[in-house]
Amino acid sequence: MSNLFAIAYPDLATAQQVRNEALDLQKQSLIELEDIVVVERRQDGRIKLHQATSTTGVAAASGALWGGVIGLLFFMPLIGAAVGGATGAAVGASTDVGVDDDFMRRVGEHLRPGAAAVFLLVRRATADKVVPALARFGGQIIQTSLSTEEEEHLKELVQARAQQPA
Repeated sequence: MSNLFAIAYPDLATAQQVRNEALDLQKQSLIELEDIVVVERRQDGRIKLHQATSTTGVAAASGALWGGVIGLLFFMPLIGAAVGGATGAAVGASTDVGVDDDFMRRVGEHLRPGAAAVFLLVRRATADKVVPALARFGGQIIQTSLSTEEEEHLKELVQARAQQPA
């Protein structure tokens, strides 16, 4: 079962640094992410989601490949690839994997203009290495799927780490 963490930061640059650090930790096999998204509340109040991966592009490429293969069977590979790519793009655009976009937008509405939050959907993590690596950026935990006790313990760990000299 995956756990959700939403952490608010004062600006977009810090949130993007946290996302990049989490992705580096994933390359080191210290964390396994199902999804990671930076949610920005712009100065005009609008919410912008910065997704790590685009399902539209992946689905379009897959659709083009399969459309081309099917088109070969009917001696029209270019038409098959074009139709398959368009269909794949449409399906990919409507597919939402990981954290629900509407949920992230609703939470993002509570950020102050100019602030950002990182949403992490974590399958597993080596907490004693991941928490200190991400806690050095500060931030405020605004939402988790942990139990109340586990969430309080995590907040204490993050606060203690933030008070330690770098």
